[in-house]
Amino acid sequence: MPPVYPAHPTTVFALLKTFSWQELRHHPWQNAAAVVAVMLGVALAFAVHVINASALDEFAQGLRAVNGQPDVEFRGASGSFDEGIYTRIANHAEVAHASPVLEVSTYAVFGASKRQPLRILGVDALLVAQVSPALMPMPVPLPKAMPAPGATAESSSKDAGYDAARFSVFAPDAIFLNAAAASALAPNRASAIDVQTGLSLQTLRRAGSIASPGLATAVMDLGAAQEVFGRLGQLSRIDVKLKPGVNRVAFITELTASPDWPSNLLAQTPADALDRVSNLSRAYRVNMTVLAFVALFTGAFLVFSVLSLSVAKRSQQFALLGVLGLTGFERLRLVLWESAVLGLLGSVLGIALGTGLASAALRLLGGDLGGGYFTTGAPALQWNVWAALGYAVLGVAAALAGGWWPAKMVQRLPPALALKGLAATNDSAQANFKGLSLSIVLIAACAALAAAPAIFDLPLAAYLSVALLLLGGITALPALIALLLAGVKPMVQQNVLGLLAVERARRMRGSAAAAVSGVVASLSLAVALTVMVASFRDAVTQWLDAVLPADLYLRTANTTLAGESAFLTPEFIRLVAATPGVAKLASQRTRLLQLDPARPAVALTSRDLQGAGGVARVLPLVGEALPVPAGRVPVYVSEALADLYEARPGHPFFKLNEALGHEKLAQAAPFYIAGVFRDYARQGGSVALDRADYERLTGDTQVNDLALWLSAGSDSAQVQQAIRTAAQQLGANSAGATSGQLVEFASPGEIRALSLKIFDRSFAVTYWLQAVAIGIGLFGVAASFSAQVLSRRKEFGLMAHLGLTRKQVLAVVAGEGLAWTSIGALAGLGLGLAVAVILVHVVNPQSFHWTMALAVPWPRLGLLCLAVVAAGTLTAWLAGRAAAGKNAVLAVKEDW
Repeated sequence: MPPVYPAHPTTVFALLKTFSWQELRHHPWQNAAAVVAVMLGVALAFAVHVINASALDEFAQGLRAVNGQPDVEFRGASGSFDEGIYTRIANHAEVAHASPVLEVSTYAVFGASKRQPLRILGVDALLVAQVSPALMPMPVPLPKAMPAPGATAESSSKDAGYDAARFSVFAPDAIFLNAAAASALAPNRASAIDVQTGLSLQTLRRAGSIASPGLATAVMDLGAAQEVFGRLGQLSRIDVKLKPGVNRVAFITELTASPDWPSNLLAQTPADALDRVSNLSRAYRVNMTVLAFVALFTGAFLVFSVLSLSVAKRSQQFALLGVLGLTGFERLRLVLWESAVLGLLGSVLGIALGTGLASAALRLLGGDLGGGYFTTGAPALQWNVWAALGYAVLGVAAALAGGWWPAKMVQRLPPALALKGLAATNDSAQANFKGLSLSIVLIAACAALAAAPAIFDLPLAAYLSVALLLLGGITALPALIALLLAGVKPMVQQNVLGLLAVERARRMRGSAAAAVSGVVASLSLAVALTVMVASFRDAVTQWLDAVLPADLYLRTANTTLAGESAFLTPEFIRLVAATPGVAKLASQRTRLLQLDPARPAVALTSRDLQGAGGVARVLPLVGEALPVPAGRVPVYVSEALADLYEARPGHPFFKLNEALGHEKLAQAAPFYIAGVFRDYARQGGSVALDRADYERLTGDTQVNDLALWLSAGSDSAQVQQAIRTAAQQLGANSAGATSGQLVEFASPGEIRALSLKIFDRSFAVTYWLQAVAIGIGLFGVAASFSAQVLSRRKEFGLMAHLGLTRKQVLAVVAGEGLAWTSIGALAGLGLGLAVAVILVHVVNPQSFHWTMALAVPWPRLGLLCLAVVAAGTLTAWLAGRAAAGKNAVLAVKEDW
């Protein structure tokens, strides 16, 4: 026998243009399924990346513009601190410039009591330009005055206009707006701006502008801002520029190590603010990215399914190429090149689609994908060519991974036997045993990884366990098919057509596994996401029922930050309590505390926790509340805070003492953690404290929210109007809008509906991923069974020669499709439920530090599985119609 020499390298490319192209041309829909699967996976992953990069870049730009670029920022852990520390910092030998700032989040009121969120910064105009040039007030020149005697018109105009305007930066009522604030509040260059403080309105004069971009922001003189908002002697931060050559770390260490350094004053770098937001949204962003990669992972299985069937159908053609001199390695290369072409085409289309999806999502959902982490509106699209190439490479790699096993099958193909149709299949008991053994190993590794702790505060091991679980389940498919169909066989023993369908499906379980693997992967993803979202939504609904016991809720600020300046006064609360129809009310105070510069702020809530029924009637506790030792002040922490700060029940909570930093706290016993409660609203953590203890220790009597219980028979609308009418005596603004129009009411039903709407918005991408997974699964069913049935024309012709009618042949084909897709649906359902358990009980607590019960929406999952089974059966029947015609009978002649 003459030696077989390796083909020239160009041979593979020549075969791609001829041999492979014919396969693509004759079965375009089959290959299109693989391309679409890769395209969707790449598109989702790249879109999430672009959205994240755009949002973080926009937030960083806004942060640099507003905060400037100081070397060090000193911020109050509780939002503000005594300005007396400023002199000590500014006079330090290593400090070049120190700029004091008071930050106030409030509302500007205009028109028919419309309110616009407004960030006001009180600055020292003589110092701010050295650190934050974008915050430097730029006065508008005043109108020209009449020339003074002996002076020229030009010099008089300068003296009376420009100089007078320049000194307006120190005026107690002057305010300077950035472009966003000017557009929203004074589009017609109105000179008066009404801002809210408490339940009253303060009229300020628009005196110029600032260059700061981003959301609505205004600047005032520091002293004026302190007086207007009742913050005399208070600062929010001090921005410091160090002298050249000064070591920043050593400077911070020296200052903060001093025994008399205020415990509630934190030193940080400008990058810490970006890191806080990035860390807060990181788990959400990583979860979205991983889900997108799971879609790409599903696409790899669909490539595997398509190429496996394509290779099986072309086995005799590959055998002929082997006889003509194409080595096994070159046949492997050819199939891998085919998968690479599919992956490259899908990746290019995916990058284009992902760019479009990112652009649309930034406009519709904002930079946080609906998660509520960024407040920068719709950021500009940040497209990076290297990121695009990276995700395109991932798409090609996924396609190559899907094509590897079919390529190995072609490499091991015996040409002589394959030409006669006698090539061995992978449907032997030994192959099934190997697949089952591998599956057991993978599932055991999955269980071990699922029990591993978080890595870098991310559930990386859990994500890997999900991948191993899917691989383990899919490698067990041949054994599962053989087992289940062996059990079904006695049920159809008396039905010839049913027996024929079941027996063939059982004996061709390797082909069946290849056909349904993509279906199992996509269905398991859809099931897992459905269960995860249903569990989370059910938990949030139950939590809302627990935390909304009153008949009516009242507030004036809709964010915690704005609540520091837009609060409910004691006089107003007395009016509400005396309003006819109000049987009882409960007040709540919420403020933000910065316990760690690297972590998001924690919400401190003070409310009545010691009434009848105890704390369990107010907080949705996880477990029982602990008895409090004598002399300790009880506090209750959320699950997120307990995990992030290792604040465990039964231990003191020193960080809270340090953050509040009040003189009375220095003499008080440490706070004692008496219990843990669920709080799905604050991912950064929250702590609850009895209102009496809070007021006694801090002296703060402000209120942010009121819960109202109405008398029997009272009409909610009448009570609301009575409260607004009573509140009108507290003040009015220049436009005639009363303070009664500054309060907002909501019923528990309205709050619940709004909360669930926000929830659905934050999971909009997840819902879309579910739809994509289902679409991939159904498309995969159609492509796989079409290819499988159309490659069996000779078999159908032989069945016709044996006396089976066309209707009976189609019944056999439909029965096979029913058998295979039923097993695929069962496997996908089982794997999806197992993945959901990991997502709910491992990924979610490690990502967001929230726990919840598993809620399985059986009707929805049943409909999903039925849709897959129906699609597979119908597709097999339709493909059988095309294959079991007259040509099938004639095709048998080829064997004679």
